[in-house]
Amino acid sequence: MNRDPSSCRLAVKVIPGASRNEISGWQGETLKVKLSAPPADGRANDALVEFLAGKLDLPRRAVALMRGETARQKLVRIDGLALAEVKRRLATVIESHKIN
Repeated sequence: MNRDPSSCRLAVKVIPGASRNEISGWQGETLKVKLSAPPADGRANDALVEFLAGKLDLPRRAVALMRGETARQKLVRIDGLALAEVKRRLATVIESHKIN
């Protein structure tokens, strides 16, 4: 299997309808994300893509929902970064959230 080293897949558990957008941390290999957007009409999916792109300092087009449109468990493709770099950037975000 010849995978592009500059793209990866990330498992995400989404909690829609939260009071604010935030990364709650990791549950094993799954990133837990709270979003203020409701799950109706795909708004939480759009918010997830935009939120992750912003936190990873990537353009919105670099983040795409691959699976889980109507489920809380989702699979996201991230172009432009390897999984190790995604985890490093998210660790920085999570750590800075704890400090504030």
